[in-house]
Amino acid sequence: MQSAVEHADQANHAGVARRNFVMKCGGSTLAALPDSFFEDLARLQSEGLQPVIVHGGGPAISNNLAKLGIETEFIHGLRKTTEPVLDVVEMVLAGSINKQIVRRIGMHGGRALGLSGSDGYLIEAKPVSNAAEVGWVGEVTSVQASIITGILDMDYMPVIAPIGIDRSGQRYNINADTAAGAVASHLGVSRMIVVTDVPGILKKYGGEKKVLDSITVQEIEDMISTGEIYGGMIPKVRAAIACIHGKVKEVVIVNGSEPQVLSRVLGGESIGTRIVRMQ
Repeated sequence: MQSAVEHADQANHAGVARRNFVMKCGGSTLAALPDSFFEDLARLQSEGLQPVIVHGGGPAISNNLAKLGIETEFIHGLRKTTEPVLDVVEMVLAGSINKQIVRRIGMHGGRALGLSGSDGYLIEAKPVSNAAEVGWVGEVTSVQASIITGILDMDYMPVIAPIGIDRSGQRYNINADTAAGAVASHLGVSRMIVVTDVPGILKKYGGEKKVLDSITVQEIEDMISTGEIYGGMIPKVRAAIACIHGKVKEVVIVNGSEPQVLSRVLGGESIGTRIVRMQ
């Protein structure tokens, strides 16, 4: 098998995307990721591959809201975000979770720099269409890719909390999958990796669930319609589809607890589920 760097050199074009990939890590996955995952991340960086990380933090947000006695609810999979909820979302995502990731990368020899989407108007946003229902939840309107490339040029991996902002200074809570998809598309990277606590997209064959090696957009839509893809996996595959329609050629959904999962994916090994652009 090729090394991750050799494979990336063949797969990517010249320019900003040449040796970069976007990785999204879910909040429910973060705490359970083994040290070996961060060692793999640091090793890739030392070999010249620079990840751009976008992270979530849903469980930690819910825990902190409960401690503070602030009620929260979900509407169509989105957290209803009032102003008090938004304060906690920003505190947890841009504060404790973001810095925890940066520290763990540093502890294993990597170089990371944490920031949120509101820093330098990195992620500009506007209210989602059903904002009357869900409050201060945003959709991405633009990404200042030059901020990210500037950090990469300094040989640091950006670790981005999905908080958006508009030109009036209003903050927005953005779904981490959606934010990662927007970052990947605006950077023009060829690959996005979604790190979860599941082995990929599962499909039932003869009463037994098996991981799909690859899947098309139409097959995803069919599985959502039949209920085979449900819950938290829906925003993951929706974000992947959005990337595929942009500049990203491939999105891979993998289990972060798999040994050296990033190196294996980037080296071309068939692991997890690949969502690929149909020619």
